[in-house]
Amino acid sequence: MRTLIISDLHLGNRRRRDVLRLGVARERLLATIDTVDRLVLLGDTIELMTRNPRDAMAAAKPVLRDIGRRLGPDREVIVIPGNHDAPLVRGWAVERGRQLGLDERVETSVTRALSRITSWLAPARVTVRYPGAWLEDRVWVTHGHYLDRHLIPESAFGLPRGRLRTAGGDGEASPFDYERARRGRRGSSSPQRLMSRFAARPLATTLELTGELLRSATVPRLPIMLQRIRLAPLTATVIDAQMRHASLAAMGHVVRRLGVDADVVVFGHVHRTGPLNGEPWPDGDTRLLNCGSWLYEPLLVDRAEGPHPYWPGGAVLLESGHPPRAVGLLDDVGPQELLGS
Repeated sequence: MRTLIISDLHLGNRRRRDVLRLGVARERLLATIDTVDRLVLLGDTIELMTRNPRDAMAAAKPVLRDIGRRLGPDREVIVIPGNHDAPLVRGWAVERGRQLGLDERVETSVTRALSRITSWLAPARVTVRYPGAWLEDRVWVTHGHYLDRHLIPESAFGLPRGRLRTAGGDGEASPFDYERARRGRRGSSSPQRLMSRFAARPLATTLELTGELLRSATVPRLPIMLQRIRLAPLTATVIDAQMRHASLAAMGHVVRRLGVDADVVVFGHVHRTGPLNGEPWPDGDTRLLNCGSWLYEPLLVDRAEGPHPYWPGGAVLLESGHPPRAVGLLDDVGPQELLGS
């Protein structure tokens, strides 16, 4: 069994940085799909939190239809929602309460939006799982947004916080503890929301503010201004150091608290493909891999080229009998082709 795991497509991104909207990146993904037996869409497939959902769904439809047709009726796609497409399953997950396990099968009819996107993936065999899925006996995959709860502020760009307080104390936690903590939160990136965070938590929020500006149109000319003064390498270095020292550790904490007994955990969320090319990566009982994103983020990759940890097109390949590995499927594709300019 050969499985391709991709995450953070952000189809419908309002700044049009979702590279699969164009033919070059999409054809590369479809060609790779031809070589595997199963595809996993590991969260944030559709951008439902920072754009009108109707527009995002319209942008996602042709991409998902191409993926479904390429897989055909004999192969499977597993859909695991993340935080930016949480409306697909959030209400269902909260209603499950403490019965919510590590790998729950979700009926496609729980929301109209979920029913629509799974229908677009036909004729492939579609399974929806949440908050994660066991792909093999010792391999668990999840989007990774639970790690935010171990950072201040609650963001993949945050700083380490103390222990997560749950109804069960400071030891083990359940998926419901994480879902309940996120209930009622919105994905708004309004200037008022960002500034209120900054006023309350200036040091940590500086990192979050930088991260959210990468993905939002709140200040549309700011990314252009920062690119002109060539801050991308510095921005990438700062955020990458923060991801390594905080986000990876937070993900490891999630794995331990949930009692995930796995040799390998694959996640997305932080948009950082890795480890790549034998680079140093935290050691532990469970090996962590991140499958990157399919979003072109100029403040991270401006004037860069692949292979690069934040270059779009990241994935993880899982093949029976071989160690899983992170790969860059678009490393040889330039920014002009990715952006259509």
